[in-house]
Amino acid sequence: MISVEFCVFVYGTLKPGGRYHERYCGAYAPRIIPAMVRGRLFHFPDLGYPAMAEGEGWVKGYLLIFAQPQSVCAVVLSQLDRLEGYQSDSSSADNDYDRCRLDVFNYDGRFLQQAWVYRMSMAAIASQGGVLLPAGDWPVAAQI
Repeated sequence: MISVEFCVFVYGTLKPGGRYHERYCGAYAPRIIPAMVRGRLFHFPDLGYPAMAEGEGWVKGYLLIFAQPQSVCAVVLSQLDRLEGYQSDSSSADNDYDRCRLDVFNYDGRFLQQAWVYRMSMAAIASQGGVLLPAGDWPVAAQI
């Protein structure tokens, strides 16, 4: 069995300690690296989760690196897509989030690598009452 690296940047309920981390990531024992990506982060107070959009600020979270066989990586990605309301064969308007690859940096601003990230359009964020988090960090405690 040959392992490959599958990377995803998480900033909300999938962060370590978050509501969905163990269920969707924990069993696969990813390497966890504090990291950040370019963008703007919003909180949905009535929904209990955040969304990020394109932007010039920084969104803080974690780079999760899964070293698993290709078949396992495909399962993890499929499960994350389902959780995030993303279907690769649907139009952007039909998805809750879009999945894209972004450059990921450590907290010193040094490039680490690219990873999958789930982003939401500003129109969708506005329609759901998203509140900007200027510091770019969503606390796991916000899930309560």
